[in-house]
Amino acid sequence: MSIDRENFKIREHCRVNSNDEGDRFVGVKADSENVVIYFPLGYELPLSDEELKRDIKNLLHVLATFTDKTDRTLHIDKFTASQSVEFPIQAYLNVINYYLDHNGSYYTEVESNYKVDKRGKTDWNRTIKTQIPMIQGKSLLYFDQIVRVSAPNINRLITRIHKYCVHESFNRIGWLYTTNKPEQPDINFEKTLFVATLNDKLLCTNNDVEKRLFRSMIAMIDFMDESTIDKQFYFGTDKFESVWEKLVDKYFGETNKQDYFPHALWTERYGSSKGRPVSALEPDSIMIYGCNYYVLDAKYYRYGVFPELGVSALPQSSDINKQITYGQFIKNKKTPEGADVFNAFIMPFNMQENKFTINSYYGNVAEAVGDWITSPLTFERVQGIVIDTRYLLKNYDGNHDNDKRLLSKEIEKGFIL
Repeated sequence: MSIDRENFKIREHCRVNSNDEGDRFVGVKADSENVVIYFPLGYELPLSDEELKRDIKNLLHVLATFTDKTDRTLHIDKFTASQSVEFPIQAYLNVINYYLDHNGSYYTEVESNYKVDKRGKTDWNRTIKTQIPMIQGKSLLYFDQIVRVSAPNINRLITRIHKYCVHESFNRIGWLYTTNKPEQPDINFEKTLFVATLNDKLLCTNNDVEKRLFRSMIAMIDFMDESTIDKQFYFGTDKFESVWEKLVDKYFGETNKQDYFPHALWTERYGSSKGRPVSALEPDSIMIYGCNYYVLDAKYYRYGVFPELGVSALPQSSDINKQITYGQFIKNKKTPEGADVFNAFIMPFNMQENKFTINSYYGNVAEAVGDWITSPLTFERVQGIVIDTRYLLKNYDGNHDNDKRLLSKEIEKGFIL
């Protein structure tokens, strides 16, 4: 990649998408001359470049964690599809991180040599075979012992392959770390030789760090091909709504949510089936906080960022009706006496810059009810909740009890306004 690394201004290569038609990709796109990082709807870019780099790494980690091969298939027209290939960016990051974690050193094998010495790790087999002991009573004393001396062998092929992969990694995505470049590799690319050597090493090690390094190098080498040099590379998805759903479920959801799936039952008048369930309705997430239950539907919709679009940018009647069905089932079949059931759609917004004048990570911005319901219960009043996009992406790991408290408070706020 011939990007001008010394004059590279990372902020100029970042943009936040609008989730409008043709502007839905989230991730990284690059070719031989440029790179662009696309953040999801509602994301507030941090002020410092170092923090921005951390956010990019976090975005890539989120995408690697919450997408699969199907999610990362770009929807592009048939005339350009062959020009775009998925980039194994996590493998490149792993290779760079290993290099930096080892203070800019390459992987080297340790070669064992032996010498006669009185200090060191004794090789008793070699000592007994080669050294003459002194007899003292019934004991044999070896004043001269064969000890093992370990020394790195920097000329081994595996080190040269690692050097090649480090150089390739910094060429592609080194702009995310530093303007410096590691030294040129001293070996030409030979895919078959590289992969065979790494596979041999992979079979011989039990070290998890080394396994991750070798697998990452293999993924890189499998990707490298002369025919891909001038193509556009990407890592990401234009279906970020799937990531949004998984993030919301990670934060707030119960692991046994299938217990809360309502089924319809068929009884055949001319067959043997009596009350046989058919496929279930499946809510995105079920949150339990305190003694109450919350049915959550993650919607990667534009309303939280563009409220001027009005109700057309909010979930429509079919989604609202499903939420009410979920709530009715849970209220009637799953909750203990005295527990309330609430319903909410979860949408992205930008806490730092929004048109609701909300200055917290969570906000209640709308409510939906069915006009066929005269005296709606709590689960029949579906709340429209916005969550700060950057906050959700940066803090998805760990304990979320406080987030559950904040979200439940925001949902229930709709009943005291």
